[in-house]
Amino acid sequence: MNQRALAAEFIGTFGLVSAVCGTALFSAPAGGGLVAVAFAAGLAVLAMAYAVGHVSGGHFNPAVTVGLIAGGRFSTADAIPYIVAQVLGGLAAAFVFSAILNGAPTSASVPKWNSFMAISNTFGGPAQFTMASAFIVEVVITALFLIVIMGSTSKRVPAGFAPIAIGLAMTMLYLVSMPVSNASLNPARSTATALLAGGPAIANLWVFWVAPIVGAAIGGAIAKWLQNE
Repeated sequence: MNQRALAAEFIGTFGLVSAVCGTALFSAPAGGGLVAVAFAAGLAVLAMAYAVGHVSGGHFNPAVTVGLIAGGRFSTADAIPYIVAQVLGGLAAAFVFSAILNGAPTSASVPKWNSFMAISNTFGGPAQFTMASAFIVEVVITALFLIVIMGSTSKRVPAGFAPIAIGLAMTMLYLVSMPVSNASLNPARSTATALLAGGPAIANLWVFWVAPIVGAAIGGAIAKWLQNE
């Protein structure tokens, strides 16, 4: 296993989770709302794909790794090291932003910052969607995400533009799913915030591993057929 590839996956996932944590904790309650989080996630994927995607393939997401295996684009033997690097990168970002949150101002003249529980992926609580709704939306959006990833990186499309399509897809899928599940698509992102939040976020975490991985496998298989690979 190429150590540089694992470092790239760590850095890329760190960047993505940093974008989600930073905007969801601070920008969203200050007036940015869901749109700020969605654009931050999409821009982070775009930027990290250009920065280190050529080193590792730019997965930054355990579900993407599984989906690319299903699509015939990645080796099963390399999956576990990639997933470990992704989870560690997400956790590192969450701990950095936990330290930043501890130093946030608390006076009445500033916005009330979000907590890690508020930005975690959950379901079934007061004013929340059901587990079935969260599961379905995560399967569907992750399947669509894999179709975009595999289609935009096909040898039959112009090279160099894939990160733009992937980043825009991430933004769109976040906007679709944030009101339902707080937008996972990515078990590493979900694990990072859940471990800082504890409680219901930990109890619900299994859905945000299983559903994105199921969706990614479906999307990868569909894309493989569509691209005739």
